[in-house]
Amino acid sequence: DGTTGSIYASPGRINLIGEHTDYNNGFVFPGAVDKGIMAEIKPNGTDKVCAYSIDEKDYVEFGLKEEDAPRASWAKYIFGVCREMIKRGVDVKGFNTAFAGDVPLGAGMSSSAALESTFAYALNDLFGDNKVDKFELAKVGQATEHNYVGVNCGIMDQFASVFGKAGSLIRLDCRSLEYQYFPFKPQGYKLVLLNTCVKHELVGSPYNERRLSCERVAEVIKAKHPEVESLRDASFEMLEEVKAELKPEDYSRAKYVIGEVVRVLDVCDALEAGDYETVGKKMYETHFGLSKDYEVSCEELDFLVDVAIDCGVTGSRMMGGGFGGCTINLVKEELYDIFIAEEGDAALIENAENKGASFFALHAFDTVEHDAGVAHALGNRQTALLQHGAVGRARLDGHIAVLIGQLGEQAGGVTAVQLLSGQVACFVPGSEFLDECLVLIVVEQ
Repeated sequence: DGTTGSIYASPGRINLIGEHTDYNNGFVFPGAVDKGIMAEIKPNGTDKVCAYSIDEKDYVEFGLKEEDAPRASWAKYIFGVCREMIKRGVDVKGFNTAFAGDVPLGAGMSSSAALESTFAYALNDLFGDNKVDKFELAKVGQATEHNYVGVNCGIMDQFASVFGKAGSLIRLDCRSLEYQYFPFKPQGYKLVLLNTCVKHELVGSPYNERRLSCERVAEVIKAKHPEVESLRDASFEMLEEVKAELKPEDYSRAKYVIGEVVRVLDVCDALEAGDYETVGKKMYETHFGLSKDYEVSCEELDFLVDVAIDCGVTGSRMMGGGFGGCTINLVKEELYDIFIAEEGDAALIENAENKGASFFALHAFDTVEHDAGVAHALGNRQTALLQHGAVGRARLDGHIAVLIGQLGEQAGGVTAVQLLSGQVACFVPGSEFLDECLVLIVVEQ
């Protein structure tokens, strides 16, 4: 109607270690990042929600009763939050909303949890007089996933989005919801995310099958050890005791989870001691377990971790639910430029040999110091932004643009850019998209 609503935002998250342990009542170690979801919301005086996804360029209307569930997958998250807030006594009314975000979709950074948290906060503020506490807001997002999206997730993603604190990671006990902040400003290291651009879709995926595997093993162990409520309570000795009663895949998945619960605590101890070599070692152990035992990695993720090993990176692993998304890498500052260049070179070779690494653009950013990334895909992927001083590559609708020189001090000072396809690249000083001074490269088709 041309008038302004209220603005709400919630962040995405990283998880340093503790993958697939949340729904096993174990420990996780996430932190919020400087990328998230932002929504403008205004009550409209009706019983209908009118929602527009700026990123999807899609508009949906739906009512607030159980039978009014929308078909669009993105709208189910908003509808689910509305329903879960109503169940908690919030008198949700109709509203108009438009939202967008810069959390890469399907990258394992919990864009869905950021969306849920944004609307849970908003509805609590607009219609609930903020009577629902932060713990319950996190549970609203989790219940939305369970009841309206079809993902039987744990609490980690929503908790990190709601409780994130600048400059800190959170050690969360997913059974008791007790948590502790750990300052995370590693001297001499950068925390780098590399996005395979293979989008994972957890709905209807093997994700739920992994949870069922864990629950089956916990039940078998509980028959001999009644104190075991979940795999968080189990030991390797208990698992070996019942190995003959388990399917091979259930045994392997339980072995990973039991080890991961211990690794989270080991990493917390190592961080307090400033022992980043141990942190990195545990990250690699987690990746190998996720890839070989839990079987939620993919060729592209394994490839990026292999390159990290070759580059001497301190620690690297896949992050998130799996089947695509990002790797998280603990990189010594003196290796950062070499690492980014090597990942790009290796990915180009991998792509040329048709081994399945069809991922680029390359996303890399420091989640603590907020250094801008090496390359960011925008819009229809016919544009890319390359930061000053960076050496990077970006995939633009199938054409690989390679920045082979350093960007100069001024936005227009590009040394050389070539397109492997032979296409022409145009250069435009500056950028209206980001506060940083960048060069916008547009591929002329």
